[in-house]
Amino acid sequence: MSFQAYLDNILTKTGKTPDDFKRLAEEKGFLQNGELVKSVKATEITNWLKESFDLGHGHAMAIYATFKGKTE
Repeated sequence: MSFQAYLDNILTKTGKTPDDFKRLAEEKGFLQNGELVKSVKATEITNWLKESFDLGHGHAMAIYATFKGKTE
């Protein structure tokens, strides 16, 4: 599955884009000024995405990757 396909499936499932998740992550304190907070571990973010949005691990990692700047 391509990276874009992961993002498309996430949008279909949750109605949220990577930018929506970035805003929510800022509210949770995982991001600050659009950058990952250094003390936050990937597991914290993926667990939040799995629990709050019912994403699987691969889909949660795709959102995490967008937080790190991956776009393709």
